[in-house]
Amino acid sequence: MILMFLELLILFICVLVGVAFLTLLERKILGYIQIRKGPNKVGYCGVMQPFSDAIKLFTKEQTFPMVSNYLPYYFSPIFSLFISLLIWSVMPFCFGMFSFNLGLLFFLCCTSVGVYTVMIAGWSSNSLYALLGGLRSVAQTISYEVSLALILISFMILSNGYNLYSFFVYQGLIWFLFITFPLMIIWFASCLAETNRTPFDFAEGESELVSGFNIEYSSGGFALIFMAEYSSILFMSMLFVILFMGGDYYSFFFLVKLVLVSSLFIWVRGTLPRYRYDKLMYLAWKSFLPISLNYLIFFSGLKILIISLLV
Repeated sequence: MILMFLELLILFICVLVGVAFLTLLERKILGYIQIRKGPNKVGYCGVMQPFSDAIKLFTKEQTFPMVSNYLPYYFSPIFSLFISLLIWSVMPFCFGMFSFNLGLLFFLCCTSVGVYTVMIAGWSSNSLYALLGGLRSVAQTISYEVSLALILISFMILSNGYNLYSFFVYQGLIWFLFITFPLMIIWFASCLAETNRTPFDFAEGESELVSGFNIEYSSGGFALIFMAEYSSILFMSMLFVILFMGGDYYSFFFLVKLVLVSSLFIWVRGTLPRYRYDKLMYLAWKSFLPISLNYLIFFSGLKILIISLLV
Protein backbone atom coordinates (compact mmCIF):
# COMPACT_ATOMS: atom_id res chain seq x y z
CA MET A 1 0.00 0.00 0.00
CA ILE A 2 2.87 2.38 0.85
CA LEU A 3 4.55 1.60 -2.49
CA MET A 4 1.27 2.20 -4.36
CA PHE A 5 0.80 5.52 -2.55
CA LEU A 6 4.36 6.61 -3.45
CA GLU A 7 3.84 5.66 -7.10
CA LEU A 8 0.59 7.63 -7.20
CA LEU A 9 2.36 10.63 -5.65
CA ILE A 10 5.15 10.45 -8.26
CA LEU A 11 2.50 10.25 -11.01
CA PHE A 12 0.73 13.36 -9.65
CA ILE A 13 4.02 15.30 -9.45
CA CYS A 14 4.91 14.30 -13.04
CA VAL A 15 1.45 15.39 -14.25
CA LEU A 16 1.81 18.77 -12.51
CA VAL A 17 5.26 19.30 -14.09
CA GLY A 18 3.71 18.35 -17.45
CA VAL A 19 0.96 20.91 -16.83
CA ALA A 20 3.60 23.60 -16.19
CA PHE A 21 5.34 22.94 -19.49
CA LEU A 22 2.03 22.60 -21.36
CA THR A 23 1.21 26.20 -20.36
CA LEU A 24 4.61 27.27 -21.71
CA LEU A 25 4.02 25.33 -24.94
CA GLU A 26 0.61 26.99 -25.31
CA ARG A 27 2.00 30.49 -24.84
CA LYS A 28 4.81 29.79 -27.31
CA ILE A 29 2.49 28.35 -30.00
CA LEU A 30 -0.06 31.13 -29.56
CA GLY A 31 2.80 33.64 -29.75
CA TYR A 32 4.02 32.28 -33.09
CA ILE A 33 0.43 32.10 -34.42
CA GLN A 34 0.11 35.82 -33.58
CA ILE A 35 3.60 36.58 -35.02
CA ARG A 36 5.37 37.28 -31.71
CA LYS A 37 7.85 35.41 -29.54
CA GLY A 38 5.91 34.42 -26.41
CA PRO A 39 7.73 34.05 -23.03
CA ASN A 40 11.50 34.35 -23.62
CA LYS A 41 12.98 36.32 -20.69
CA VAL A 42 12.82 34.02 -17.61
CA GLY A 43 15.45 31.30 -18.02
CA TYR A 44 16.66 29.94 -21.37
CA CYS A 45 13.93 30.68 -24.00
CA GLY A 46 11.43 31.22 -21.16
CA VAL A 47 11.73 27.68 -19.70
CA MET A 48 11.40 28.93 -16.11
CA GLN A 49 8.34 31.10 -16.86
CA PRO A 50 5.71 28.55 -15.62
CA PHE A 51 7.51 28.19 -12.27
CA SER A 52 7.81 31.95 -11.79
CA ASP A 53 4.08 32.26 -12.59
CA ALA A 54 3.29 29.55 -10.02
CA ILE A 55 5.38 31.30 -7.31
CA LYS A 56 3.71 34.64 -8.13
CA LEU A 57 0.19 33.19 -7.97
CA PHE A 58 0.62 31.19 -4.77
CA THR A 59 2.36 34.02 -2.88
CA LYS A 60 -0.28 36.65 -3.71
CA GLU A 61 -2.86 37.61 -1.11
CA GLN A 62 -6.00 35.46 -1.12
CA THR A 63 -9.21 37.51 -1.16
CA PHE A 64 -12.69 36.25 -0.29
CA PRO A 65 -16.00 37.91 -1.20
CA MET A 66 -17.77 38.96 1.99
CA VAL A 67 -21.13 37.46 0.99
CA SER A 68 -19.78 34.18 -0.48
CA ASN A 69 -20.54 30.72 0.93
CA TYR A 70 -17.06 30.31 2.35
CA LEU A 71 -16.54 26.52 2.53
CA PRO A 72 -17.91 25.58 -0.96
CA TYR A 73 -16.08 28.62 -2.39
CA TYR A 74 -12.81 27.55 -0.77
CA PHE A 75 -12.96 23.82 -1.49
CA SER A 76 -14.32 23.70 -5.07
CA PRO A 77 -10.94 24.55 -6.77
CA ILE A 78 -9.19 21.99 -4.54
CA PHE A 79 -11.79 19.33 -5.37
CA SER A 80 -11.55 20.23 -9.08
CA LEU A 81 -7.78 19.65 -9.14
CA PHE A 82 -8.16 16.47 -7.05
CA ILE A 83 -10.62 14.95 -9.57
CA SER A 84 -8.49 15.90 -12.58
CA LEU A 85 -5.44 14.24 -10.94
CA LEU A 86 -7.36 11.19 -9.65
CA ILE A 87 -8.60 10.43 -13.16
CA TRP A 88 -4.97 9.72 -14.20
CA SER A 89 -5.03 6.53 -12.13
CA VAL A 90 -7.03 4.79 -14.92
CA MET A 91 -3.92 4.77 -17.11
CA PRO A 92 -2.92 1.09 -17.15
CA PHE A 93 0.56 0.89 -15.63
CA CYS A 94 1.70 -2.72 -15.43
CA PHE A 95 4.50 -2.22 -12.88
CA GLY A 96 2.57 -2.49 -9.62
CA MET A 97 0.24 0.47 -9.82
CA PHE A 98 -3.49 0.41 -10.45
CA SER A 99 -4.73 -1.48 -13.48
CA PHE A 100 -8.45 -0.74 -13.62
CA ASN A 101 -10.63 -3.39 -15.22
CA LEU A 102 -13.41 -0.78 -15.20
CA GLY A 103 -11.24 2.16 -16.25
CA LEU A 104 -13.65 3.65 -18.80
CA LEU A 105 -16.55 3.61 -16.31
CA PHE A 106 -14.33 5.33 -13.73
CA PHE A 107 -13.47 7.97 -16.32
CA LEU A 108 -17.16 8.63 -17.02
CA CYS A 109 -17.88 8.93 -13.29
CA CYS A 110 -15.04 11.44 -12.75
CA THR A 111 -16.01 13.60 -15.72
CA SER A 112 -19.63 13.68 -14.52
CA VAL A 113 -18.56 14.75 -11.01
CA GLY A 114 -16.22 17.39 -12.46
CA VAL A 115 -19.09 19.64 -13.58
CA TYR A 116 -20.26 20.04 -9.97
CA THR A 117 -17.03 21.83 -9.07
CA VAL A 118 -17.64 24.46 -11.75
CA MET A 119 -21.28 24.82 -10.76
CA ILE A 120 -20.50 25.14 -7.02
CA ALA A 121 -17.61 27.56 -7.71
CA GLY A 122 -19.98 29.79 -9.70
CA TRP A 123 -22.86 29.55 -7.20
CA SER A 124 -20.84 29.96 -3.98
CA SER A 125 -19.08 33.13 -5.26
CA ASN A 126 -22.46 34.90 -4.97
CA SER A 127 -21.78 36.90 -8.15
CA LEU A 128 -24.15 37.07 -11.10
CA TYR A 129 -21.35 36.73 -13.66
CA ALA A 130 -19.94 33.67 -11.87
CA LEU A 131 -23.40 32.11 -11.59
CA LEU A 132 -24.05 32.63 -15.33
CA GLY A 133 -20.74 30.95 -16.16
CA GLY A 134 -21.58 27.99 -13.92
CA LEU A 135 -25.08 27.59 -15.41
CA ARG A 136 -23.77 27.67 -18.98
CA SER A 137 -21.18 25.04 -18.07
CA VAL A 138 -23.89 22.70 -16.72
CA ALA A 139 -26.05 23.09 -19.86
CA GLN A 140 -22.98 22.51 -22.06
CA THR A 141 -21.99 19.35 -20.14
CA ILE A 142 -25.44 17.79 -20.46
CA SER A 143 -25.34 18.44 -24.22
CA TYR A 144 -22.08 16.74 -25.16
CA GLU A 145 -21.57 14.09 -22.45
CA VAL A 146 -24.38 11.97 -23.94
CA SER A 147 -22.50 11.54 -27.23
CA LEU A 148 -19.22 11.14 -25.30
CA ALA A 149 -20.69 8.20 -23.37
CA LEU A 150 -22.16 6.63 -26.53
CA ILE A 151 -18.76 6.77 -28.27
CA LEU A 152 -17.16 5.07 -25.26
CA ILE A 153 -19.86 2.36 -25.27
CA SER A 154 -19.08 1.74 -28.98
CA PHE A 155 -15.43 1.20 -28.06
CA MET A 156 -16.37 -1.02 -25.13
CA ILE A 157 -18.23 -3.24 -27.62
CA LEU A 158 -15.25 -3.20 -30.02
CA SER A 159 -12.64 -4.02 -27.36
CA ASN A 160 -14.64 -6.50 -25.25
CA GLY A 161 -14.14 -4.68 -21.95
CA TYR A 162 -13.59 -1.52 -19.95
CA ASN A 163 -9.83 -1.80 -19.42
CA LEU A 164 -7.72 0.69 -21.38
CA TYR A 165 -5.00 -1.93 -21.89
CA SER A 166 -7.30 -3.86 -24.26
CA PHE A 167 -7.13 -0.93 -26.74
CA PHE A 168 -3.40 -1.49 -27.07
CA VAL A 169 -4.04 -5.19 -27.81
CA TYR A 170 -6.84 -4.61 -30.33
CA GLN A 171 -4.96 -1.94 -32.31
CA GLY A 172 -1.97 -4.13 -33.08
CA LEU A 173 -2.69 -4.28 -36.83
CA ILE A 174 -4.67 -1.10 -37.53
CA TRP A 175 -5.50 2.01 -35.51
CA PHE A 176 -9.14 2.68 -34.66
CA LEU A 177 -8.59 6.14 -36.18
CA PHE A 178 -8.91 4.65 -39.69
CA ILE A 179 -11.99 2.55 -38.86
CA THR A 180 -13.91 5.20 -36.92
CA PHE A 181 -12.80 8.54 -38.39
CA PRO A 182 -16.16 10.38 -37.83
CA LEU A 183 -16.15 9.24 -34.20
CA MET A 184 -12.63 10.62 -33.85
CA ILE A 185 -13.81 14.07 -35.01
CA ILE A 186 -16.78 13.99 -32.59
CA TRP A 187 -14.56 12.78 -29.74
CA PHE A 188 -12.04 15.58 -30.29
CA ALA A 189 -14.78 18.23 -30.41
CA SER A 190 -16.31 16.76 -27.23
CA CYS A 191 -12.88 16.83 -25.56
CA LEU A 192 -12.63 20.55 -26.34
CA ALA A 193 -16.02 21.07 -24.68
CA GLU A 194 -15.08 18.78 -21.75
CA THR A 195 -12.00 20.84 -20.95
CA ASN A 196 -13.75 24.22 -21.51
CA ARG A 197 -11.47 25.13 -24.40
CA THR A 198 -12.04 27.47 -27.33
CA PRO A 199 -14.37 27.40 -29.27
CA PHE A 200 -16.55 25.91 -26.49
CA ASP A 201 -15.31 27.91 -23.48
CA PHE A 202 -18.75 29.16 -22.42
CA ALA A 203 -18.01 28.68 -18.72
CA GLU A 204 -15.13 31.16 -19.10
CA GLY A 205 -16.51 33.48 -21.78
CA GLU A 206 -14.06 36.31 -21.01
CA SER A 207 -15.50 38.70 -23.58
CA GLU A 208 -19.08 38.14 -22.31
CA LEU A 209 -18.90 37.11 -18.64
CA VAL A 210 -15.77 38.89 -17.31
CA SER A 211 -13.87 35.56 -16.95
CA GLY A 212 -16.94 33.48 -16.10
CA PHE A 213 -17.32 31.24 -13.06
CA ASN A 214 -13.82 32.02 -11.69
CA ILE A 215 -14.27 35.81 -11.59
CA GLU A 216 -14.10 36.01 -7.76
CA TYR A 217 -11.03 33.73 -7.43
CA SER A 218 -7.54 35.12 -6.97
CA SER A 219 -4.02 33.80 -6.25
CA GLY A 220 -4.08 30.13 -5.16
CA GLY A 221 -7.74 29.42 -5.99
CA PHE A 222 -7.35 30.70 -9.54
CA ALA A 223 -4.09 28.74 -9.95
CA LEU A 224 -5.79 25.49 -8.86
CA ILE A 225 -8.65 25.94 -11.38
CA PHE A 226 -6.06 26.74 -14.06
CA MET A 227 -4.00 23.61 -13.21
CA ALA A 228 -7.12 21.40 -13.19
CA GLU A 229 -8.01 22.55 -16.72
CA TYR A 230 -4.56 21.85 -18.14
CA SER A 231 -4.32 18.50 -16.34
CA SER A 232 -7.63 17.55 -18.02
CA ILE A 233 -6.23 18.63 -21.41
CA LEU A 234 -3.22 16.35 -20.94
CA PHE A 235 -5.42 13.45 -19.83
CA MET A 236 -7.89 13.85 -22.72
CA SER A 237 -4.94 13.96 -25.15
CA MET A 238 -3.62 10.74 -23.64
CA LEU A 239 -7.05 9.08 -23.87
CA PHE A 240 -7.36 10.24 -27.49
CA VAL A 241 -4.04 8.55 -28.32
CA ILE A 242 -5.07 5.35 -26.50
CA LEU A 243 -8.49 5.12 -28.17
CA PHE A 244 -7.59 6.11 -31.73
CA MET A 245 -3.81 6.05 -32.28
CA GLY A 246 -2.54 2.69 -31.07
CA GLY A 247 -2.09 3.20 -27.34
CA ASP A 248 1.49 1.82 -27.20
CA TYR A 249 2.15 3.19 -23.70
CA TYR A 250 5.75 2.12 -23.28
CA SER A 251 7.22 3.62 -26.44
CA PHE A 252 8.69 7.08 -27.03
CA PHE A 253 6.36 7.41 -30.01
CA PHE A 254 3.39 7.45 -27.58
CA LEU A 255 4.77 10.62 -25.96
CA VAL A 256 5.28 12.22 -29.40
CA LYS A 257 1.63 11.52 -30.29
CA LEU A 258 0.54 12.90 -26.89
CA VAL A 259 2.40 16.19 -27.50
CA LEU A 260 0.95 16.44 -31.04
CA VAL A 261 -2.64 16.01 -29.81
CA SER A 262 -2.05 18.54 -26.99
CA SER A 263 -0.66 20.98 -29.59
CA LEU A 264 -3.85 20.45 -31.61
CA PHE A 265 -5.88 21.74 -28.62
CA ILE A 266 -3.72 24.89 -28.62
CA TRP A 267 -3.86 25.28 -32.40
CA VAL A 268 -7.68 25.22 -32.28
CA ARG A 269 -7.58 27.95 -29.62
CA GLY A 270 -5.36 30.15 -31.80
CA THR A 271 -7.50 29.58 -34.91
CA LEU A 272 -11.22 29.41 -34.11
CA PRO A 273 -13.50 32.06 -32.58
CA ARG A 274 -15.99 31.14 -29.85
CA TYR A 275 -19.14 29.32 -30.95
CA ARG A 276 -22.51 30.90 -30.34
CA TYR A 277 -24.24 29.20 -27.41
CA ASP A 278 -27.33 27.92 -29.25
CA LYS A 279 -25.09 26.59 -32.03
CA LEU A 280 -23.26 24.35 -29.56
CA MET A 281 -26.60 22.87 -28.44
CA TYR A 282 -27.60 22.35 -32.08
CA LEU A 283 -24.23 20.71 -32.84
CA ALA A 284 -24.40 18.38 -29.82
CA TRP A 285 -28.03 17.24 -30.19
CA LYS A 286 -28.58 17.36 -33.98
CA SER A 287 -25.14 16.26 -35.28
CA PHE A 288 -23.00 14.47 -32.67
CA LEU A 289 -25.77 12.42 -31.03
CA PRO A 290 -27.21 10.80 -34.23
CA ILE A 291 -23.76 9.91 -35.60
CA SER A 292 -22.50 8.37 -32.32
CA LEU A 293 -25.83 6.50 -31.88
CA ASN A 294 -25.63 5.11 -35.44
CA TYR A 295 -22.07 3.91 -34.86
CA LEU A 296 -23.16 2.25 -31.60
CA ILE A 297 -25.95 0.35 -33.38
CA PHE A 298 -23.57 -0.58 -36.23
CA PHE A 299 -20.89 -1.95 -33.90
CA SER A 300 -23.49 -3.84 -31.84
CA GLY A 301 -24.89 -5.47 -35.01
CA LEU A 302 -21.38 -6.27 -36.24
CA LYS A 303 -20.51 -7.92 -32.92
CA ILE A 304 -23.69 -10.03 -32.94
CA LEU A 305 -23.00 -11.06 -36.56
CA ILE A 306 -19.40 -12.14 -35.75
CA ILE A 307 -20.54 -14.11 -32.68
CA SER A 308 -23.29 -15.86 -34.68
CA LEU A 309 -20.79 -16.76 -37.45
CA LEU A 310 -18.32 -18.15 -34.90
CA VAL A 311 -21.02 -20.21 -33.18
